Amino acid sequence: MGNYGDPPVTFVRGSGTELFDDSGKRYLDFLCGLAVTSLGHSHPRVAAALATQAETLLHVSNLFDTEPHLEVAAR
Repeated sequence: MGNYGDPPVTFVRGSGTELFDDSGKRYLDFLCGLAVTSLGHSHPRVAAALATQAETLLHVSNLFDTEPHLEVAAR
């Protein structure tokens, strides 16, 4: 059961502020992934940081602390 109906397009990749659909058409991303990609799609520094973190510890419930969590909270 979808909240918004069938999506009108299928995105397959993003780069910076642009999204690309499965037919190669380019779109300017005005929604920023509903505020979760404000630094753009496929940003090299963000991708590197995510890869490093995924190699270390991918997910921990917010019921527990992690070192990155404590470092950010201390700022």
